[in-house]
Amino acid sequence: MLDFSVYAGLFLAAFGAATLLPLQSEALLVSLLLATEYSVTALVLVATLGNVLGSVVNWWLGVGISRWQDRPWFPVSPQALQRASRAYQKYGYGSLLLSWLPIVGDPLTLIAGVLREPLWRFLLLVTLAKAGRYLILAAITLHWS
Repeated sequence: MLDFSVYAGLFLAAFGAATLLPLQSEALLVSLLLATEYSVTALVLVATLGNVLGSVVNWWLGVGISRWQDRPWFPVSPQALQRASRAYQKYGYGSLLLSWLPIVGDPLTLIAGVLREPLWRFLLLVTLAKAGRYLILAAITLHWS
């Protein structure tokens, strides 16, 4: 039961960190890796799955966000949305490989939804980016521990 709750907690932390919520999952992953009682492969896979699915939530929100953009309560100004859209169009879908970055990664996944990036390509690039980050983090942690 404890193993399930550990993996579920990591999944939820990684999922939340990929949404627009101000959360981080890296510290939890590192602490679990240092505990050495959990499978490194399982930890990286669970963190990646949670983080990618959180990004899919952002993409899905982006797909539906345009219908509310003219409402006064909408949290993003039309100018800010246009700037983000222009930047995404300028750098293209390859910019999703930066979706792992703090601050810019989450809005990038939202804008990909706004611009109707195909889900299959979104999933491929975001999974590569997020799995790569967790794999590198795991390798560094295990090397220095």
